[in-house]
Amino acid sequence: MNESRNEYERRMNRVLDHIDRHLDAQLDLPALADIANFSRYHFHRLFAAWMGETIGDYVRRRRLETAAHKLAAGGAVLDVALATGFGSGEAFARAFKSRFGSTPTEWRNNTPERTAAFLAALREQYSNSDQANSKHGQAGQGGSGEHGHSYNPYGETTMEVNVIDLPPARVAYRRHIGPYGPAIGEFWGRTMMPWLHAHGLAGATCYGIGHDDPSVTPPDKCRYDACVEIPEGFEPGGQFSVAHLPGGRYAVTRYTGNPRDIGPVWNRLMKEWLPSSGMQCDERPCFERYEGLATQTDGSFTCDICIPVRAL
Repeated sequence: MNESRNEYERRMNRVLDHIDRHLDAQLDLPALADIANFSRYHFHRLFAAWMGETIGDYVRRRRLETAAHKLAAGGAVLDVALATGFGSGEAFARAFKSRFGSTPTEWRNNTPERTAAFLAALREQYSNSDQANSKHGQAGQGGSGEHGHSYNPYGETTMEVNVIDLPPARVAYRRHIGPYGPAIGEFWGRTMMPWLHAHGLAGATCYGIGHDDPSVTPPDKCRYDACVEIPEGFEPGGQFSVAHLPGGRYAVTRYTGNPRDIGPVWNRLMKEWLPSSGMQCDERPCFERYEGLATQTDGSFTCDICIPVRAL
């Protein structure tokens, strides 16, 4: 892939990141074109060709998907509507029902049943996959960051969660757009690991950020950033972009197991521990943090699941 295409990828990522940070604001095409440093006249066509959907469709989808996530976490309907760029609760309710087939209130109230059904479907999917492969543990090398996958055999154990302050981190990242699951493990193993070794970063702290909820976002639109911490002054170049993960207070639980079984742990942290903690998520990203990316012979790995929290 030549440097010109690499530059396109970096610029488009800047636009996507800006949109996600400003869903409650007016997002006009000229300003987005300027962020990408592309011609205002041609940017709409460039974006549609790159992303497979128009800017307007992308922004509407991200607003509604973000709203669905906030509602599932217990957000008030009007607060969620305003936080995702809708001028009124009525307009939000119409758009939400058109997209998801239920009212915002119904969506929020039905979260436990919807989540259980989604995880049950994934358990069946991976059970069938294991039978077809005739063995367990087919995940790719490295941490996967797979949110919402398969059955967690440790689901009945006590979850140990520590609320700690994490420092900010400067990271280089490559973005994967497509289904979560085995493809993320393959992305780490085939794309990230050779690059890390080539640049002397194999021992650096890495992060996996899944930006989308795979039970809401179409699989081919899910975004995942594979990140590695880099020192000041290091410029990755190529297809890599640079970002800063904000520091601050996070709820952290350690996971050791098969990558496919991490989803229910995420779910327990968000749906069981968080509501009883006296805290709530803020707008910083959740992530998985890997101190080492080596997998064991049985395909297991260890990571810290980190969610940003603040007082209710």
